[in-house]
Amino acid sequence: MVDLLALTLAQQTPEQMQGETTGFTWQWLGEGLLQCTPKTAYRKTIVLSAGIHGNETAPIELLAHLIQDLFAGQLGLAVRVLFVLGNPAAIRQGVRYLENDMNRMFCGAYQNLTQDQETGRAAQLEQVVTDFFEQDHVDAQRYHYDLHTAIRTSLLPVFALFPYQTRPYDDFLIQSLNAANLDALVYHNAAGKTFTHFTTECFQAASSTLELGKAKPFGENDLAEFASTDQMLRAVLSDQALPRRQKSDIRQFKVVDSILKQSDDFQLNLSADAPNFSTFEQGEEIATQQAGNYVAHDQQVWILFPNPNVKIGLRAGLILKEMK
Repeated sequence: MVDLLALTLAQQTPEQMQGETTGFTWQWLGEGLLQCTPKTAYRKTIVLSAGIHGNETAPIELLAHLIQDLFAGQLGLAVRVLFVLGNPAAIRQGVRYLENDMNRMFCGAYQNLTQDQETGRAAQLEQVVTDFFEQDHVDAQRYHYDLHTAIRTSLLPVFALFPYQTRPYDDFLIQSLNAANLDALVYHNAAGKTFTHFTTECFQAASSTLELGKAKPFGENDLAEFASTDQMLRAVLSDQALPRRQKSDIRQFKVVDSILKQSDDFQLNLSADAPNFSTFEQGEEIATQQAGNYVAHDQQVWILFPNPNVKIGLRAGLILKEMK
């Protein structure tokens, strides 16, 4: 049994670096990194990550339970999987990140920052994922589910984001997100520096970032709130039929613009606790700053991840339009 979360929190290594169960072989690849390969033939290769932001604990606990049940034989493994706890130092401190947002460091972006623990970790994750995908010896479809929770509450509580890509989005990925009873899908309109953009851009993986409720400290999560995502992931890992959707149709949005913070006087015309998917009508002022105000141009737009406290030069919110 490898308790990846306990080892990560204690900053320890397992007594063995590799081993096997009746159903799969496993290999510890470093702190917060565990690879499991089924002994039978497989059709999918999956990166399953959480904790890129260290204070988003519910997805971390979700992965810990999946790993526990795999080793206990209570969950079968029919895909090759790499479990990733992204930012161990931040996880141990219970903070989003130490110096810079790790989910803006991929596709080599870490090279443009002052080198520290987190930039080193981003480089390590890129290398480990590269090795993981390139060591595949079968014609397996590649997937990446990166699990997060949002800083603030959402009017649509659980949703997923697709990194920008020019090829069609993978049918099975969309079906799995639908089966997880997500409320919305959001399609990016430009290349980014996120973990999922790295896997889709460099390895043509079918990748998605899942936002599952609000960030809370360890021990304060009600994992029953995440039961639909948990059931979907278990079906994916065991290559069983996906659960049937229990909600109304999933809503779909596309990103039409990003609001960049360009000066210290930047302000969003939202209350501090305004939820994700708050709306603005045409002509309403969304943000003000010396470089110029941002006004809603379309009849109705939605705002996602509003955060006036980001560093200058970074995104302070995404503007969305609903796809009919």
